[in-house]
Amino acid sequence: MTGALPPLVEPGPPLTPEQARRYARHALLPGIGVEGQRRLLAARVLVIGAGGLGSPALLYLAAAGVGTIGVVDDDVVDVSNLQRQVVHGVSDVGRPKVESARDTIAALDPDIEVRIHRCRLTAQNALDILGDYDLVLDGADNFATRYLVADATEILRMPCVWGSILRFDGQVSVFWPGHGPVYRDIFPEPPDPALVPSCAEAGVFGVLCAAIGAAMGTEAIKLIAGIGRPLVGRLLVHDALAATWRELALRPDAARVPVTRLQDLAVACAVPAGVGGDDGAVDADELAVLLAAGEILLVDVREDVERELSVIDGSLHLRKDDILTGAVELPRDRDVVLHCAAGSRSAIVLEHLRRQGYDRVRHLAGGIDAWVNRVDGPPRDPAPHP
Repeated sequence: MTGALPPLVEPGPPLTPEQARRYARHALLPGIGVEGQRRLLAARVLVIGAGGLGSPALLYLAAAGVGTIGVVDDDVVDVSNLQRQVVHGVSDVGRPKVESARDTIAALDPDIEVRIHRCRLTAQNALDILGDYDLVLDGADNFATRYLVADATEILRMPCVWGSILRFDGQVSVFWPGHGPVYRDIFPEPPDPALVPSCAEAGVFGVLCAAIGAAMGTEAIKLIAGIGRPLVGRLLVHDALAATWRELALRPDAARVPVTRLQDLAVACAVPAGVGGDDGAVDADELAVLLAAGEILLVDVREDVERELSVIDGSLHLRKDDILTGAVELPRDRDVVLHCAAGSRSAIVLEHLRRQGYDRVRHLAGGIDAWVNRVDGPPRDPAPHP
């Protein structure tokens, strides 16, 4: 990709006097001007996820004057989100993220139309939801949604601004069928969920979200207005600790079979195939009863640093990797319940143990997060600091 593509959106009506004042600094910019601002006001942009990446992208898209912004998210605001998800505040804890984001955007510019989709994208609804927009920003936090968005945008032939973060590293690109490679050209199949840590497991540098989310917003504005050199066919990689940005060239996979239909992928935070049913998981309320009766051994499979932050009283700490590699063994003559932060790692360990012949092992659905939300009183801090 050597230059700008044609503008994605036709200009809307002339600016009102109030809009001319609000967007004056944009109108002065070569390549944007009044006409470019009219394109932004006419644009319809869908943001997948009102989380770490969606938060800064939503704020800057609204501030830039994108006239219609859609938000897809089925989650509610948790206090742990506030470290990076700046579209939400303390008063929003417990509220649906889409509603919190809508109200924050309204406070910034009440004339922006915000469409909220409080749902999880599925193969049944993705094409209908995405089809109402000109452009998608994918800030999803799980591979099932990422691949679904990628496949839907390939079928719809629409551009997708993609971003990803983990720990101190972030990536940004633009996938657009017919103009450059798409997501599956670069990442053909979802990774093994056992090999990919979640943010709850690995952590994420809060301000990294601002850098990557802002880069995603930049790409969206460039595409809408038809300015600059978009990240089509290029992957931008950011190392926050080293303060570096580097670029990788991307090419379509000529041998890949194009996507023509959607399917839901049971990956990421889903329970692995073959694990589940009534004997595969316990909920937080049932676990509380079992612990009170002293009937089970509770095993915490998280990392050391996670246990420093919170712990369920009476649990035994055996790291996931130590169990999977056979460095430690669990008793076969006791009922065991495994737990992690949100349930994904404990489900992986459960599946492993079942294959090893353990038949008295279950895991805590939703992990310690569910315990905090559903059982009276949060887990204690085992090492309080002044």
